[in-house]
Amino acid sequence: MRVAIGGAGNVGRSIANELLENGHEILLIDRDPHAIKSDTVPGAEWLLADACELSSLEEAGLDTCDVAIAATGDDKANLVMSLLAKTEFGVPRTVARVNHPKNEWLFNEVWGVDVAVSTPRLMCALVEEAVTVGDLVRILTFHEGEANLVEMTLPGGSPCVGQRIGDLTWPGDVVLVAIIRDGHAQPPDADGSLEAGDELLFVTAQDYEQELAEMLSPRAGITVKQTPVASPRI
Repeated sequence: MRVAIGGAGNVGRSIANELLENGHEILLIDRDPHAIKSDTVPGAEWLLADACELSSLEEAGLDTCDVAIAATGDDKANLVMSLLAKTEFGVPRTVARVNHPKNEWLFNEVWGVDVAVSTPRLMCALVEEAVTVGDLVRILTFHEGEANLVEMTLPGGSPCVGQRIGDLTWPGDVVLVAIIRDGHAQPPDADGSLEAGDELLFVTAQDYEQELAEMLSPRAGITVKQTPVASPRI
């Protein structure tokens, strides 16, 4: 793929290096002359320009890109680049960095953002996932919010402990996609059974999260941990 990255700071350069290793063609754009450090990402193209300016993106040939990544430290700039990439140049996929969680609500299709990545939210999700037993934790939201990846560490008192997986009927369109047991991930086996302490990963629509949580760990007032949802979206 050809990928344009707005923002050649530490984040932008790290993304560029990773994508180059995977064989993609990379263009880094930054308006700060001090950020143009071509020796740090020698395999990339570099452009000294403002990624929020239409003329700059025309010069960058954004219409030839498969993906545009807005990775600056300024949320306003990331939104503007995403909007221009999507509406003016028809870039199929836009990814935007969210620097301040309070701005997450803006990073959606209205601003041309296909995928929003918020480091604070992701870190919170991973902390919740690591320490919570018996609560359903939303890890991430897939593209356009149609489905979520959620996790629960099965408590010892769950009625599902010892149940044959093939005999369990999940709510709605819920799909059990993986079980992590003793540190090892494995696909669900219909003839296998669930054990206390299993980490269960599901893909589900948000409408069924509460029902799933109550099925796995029924107790009064149970709620789904909302920590990460606005981003990242995949």
